Amino acid sequence: MRLQKYLAQCGVASRRKAEELILQGRVKVNGEVVVAMGCLVDPDNDLVEFDSRPVGIKDRKIYIMLNKPTGVITSAKDEKGRKTVLDIVNLPERLYPVGRLDFMTEGLVILTNDGDFSYLMTHPKHKIYKKYLAYVKGSVSEAGLRALKNGIEIEGRITAPARVEIIKRKKESSLIQIEIHEGRNRQVRKMCEAIGHPVTSLKRVSVGLLELGELKKGQWRHLLPKEVKQLKEMCSSD
Repeated sequence: MRLQKYLAQCGVASRRKAEELILQGRVKVNGEVVVAMGCLVDPDNDLVEFDSRPVGIKDRKIYIMLNKPTGVITSAKDEKGRKTVLDIVNLPERLYPVGRLDFMTEGLVILTNDGDFSYLMTHPKHKIYKKYLAYVKGSVSEAGLRALKNGIEIEGRITAPARVEIIKRKKESSLIQIEIHEGRNRQVRKMCEAIGHPVTSLKRVSVGLLELGELKKGQWRHLLPKEVKQLKEMCSSD
């Protein structure tokens, strides 16, 4: 279907007006600005945006990737009146975060209005790995590294084996990369504390195949249909 026809069917504007909007650079297809006529779109597989808002059939499912700053609550609302992820991603659709990222941790958070997708991404059996970069106090020993990899007791339960490597190691501090598929409260922080190296700063840089990349702190974008499809396939393949 031609892009201008699709925009008209979605109620954005008449077909002639839609052509003007395209030429003005206000329309994106799969994250790329379209400024020429003749673009064809597949309504089932292409993400079409007008002024950075997705357009499509009523009740379309929304999938957002946010680079959450520290000091922001990963929740739809906060009883203490603190800033939430929905204060940053201010869309008319009712969105919910997929899982949690604690108040002082920054990085990748997914938001959606698709409850089935959220369930798939957070169910333990699917083992969706989340990658973190953690600055910790002190020089992490090889023994400490092995403990994180093999599983360590936190609040009476042993953590699942993690993928861990040292990025930088100094006497006063270390930078480690940790990948876990569990979702316990403040898990990475508690794991590091358990080996005697408290976290000084923590950032989640990937969830499954999604990587933060060049997305700046406080910025967000819509996931491409192919990204959503691949994430669902990761879950269904288990």
